[in-house]
Amino acid sequence: MGYKVFGMTLGPIATNCYCLENEDTGEALMVDATGNIDKLLDKLVADETKPVALLLTHGHFDHIDAVDKVRSRYPDIKVYIGENDEALLSNPMNNLSLSFMGSGVSVKADETVSDGEIISIIGLDIKCIEVPGHTIGGICYYIEHPEFRILFDGDTLFNGNIGRSDFPTGDPEALVTNIREKLLTLPEDTVVFPGHDSQTTVGREKKSNPFILM
Repeated sequence: MGYKVFGMTLGPIATNCYCLENEDTGEALMVDATGNIDKLLDKLVADETKPVALLLTHGHFDHIDAVDKVRSRYPDIKVYIGENDEALLSNPMNNLSLSFMGSGVSVKADETVSDGEIISIIGLDIKCIEVPGHTIGGICYYIEHPEFRILFDGDTLFNGNIGRSDFPTGDPEALVTNIREKLLTLPEDTVVFPGHDSQTTVGREKKSNPFILM
């Protein structure tokens, strides 16, 4: 027993939605929610896993548009987002739902988190690392455990790439600087679970990612 990470790629632009489960208690946290999230929720039901928190990495539509679907299945779940990205949740222009979907998406969070804050969920201490650049207040969630180090980083750092910075509230210089100063300084064996594409490690990106090489 212990902890396990699993997820599905869902929604209109293939967004990774994750779950991290405490196998001893059956409780889990979710990371981002988009598209037909019911597929992932059905798996949780089948596995008798109960999500108690939904951590949003940032406020773009493809990470938030199924928040209310999750709430409809789990009314007691708490939804978290970075304090500086909270405004995107209710702004269809800045969360890109109008331009990409043709209709506005607006949701609300239960809690906001700040840079450096530690939140304790499912028996884990989760460090919130604000990394502005893709959006003004995107949050990466870092977990250091005796058996693993993992980072859920949304659209900040990818396998061989970095997030876009040409959307509203984006900043290309801030994105690169913050990745270098806040993420590449994490232990090299940290497994990175990004919002799109495949997982990677901090060490791999530090050595070979052409967008952030010093």
